[in-house]
Amino acid sequence: MKEIVMTSEGFQKLQEELEHLKTVERKEVSEKIKVALSFGDLSENSEYDEAKNDQALLESRIAALEAQLKNVHILDESELNSENVHVGSKVVIADAKGKKYSYTISGATEADPFNGKISDESPVGKAIMGLKVGESGEATLPNGNVVVYKVLEISK
Repeated sequence: MKEIVMTSEGFQKLQEELEHLKTVERKEVSEKIKVALSFGDLSENSEYDEAKNDQALLESRIAALEAQLKNVHILDESELNSENVHVGSKVVIADAKGKKYSYTISGATEADPFNGKISDESPVGKAIMGLKVGESGEATLPNGNVVVYKVLEISK
């Protein structure tokens, strides 16, 4: 598995989610299984089947989070600069029509485009990674359109 870059805040959120799944969710699923077992015949017990499916999904998510957390590289925010775009940068970019967009560049696990956090692996993120103020990058969007973005501002 490749290294996952994230902020200390993102790392903390993943750890909290993992802890919640292990302590709270596991107990809830275990209770569902116990209740379903009390209904008797397992061959026709849809509650038991559903509880076992819930357990499988939960354990899968726990395993995925544990694997992610083993491969995390936490950004040292004191080492970040404003000279070029990198994970952790806050940027203002403009398209060819002059429409401005403000984003924070994040690792893929922290991306939340609706709240202005785009991944360094997204088309726009890839296009502007490493650029300096005044430089432009081309992004091929999922719909196939090619858009040129110019970096207007970079901050921490």
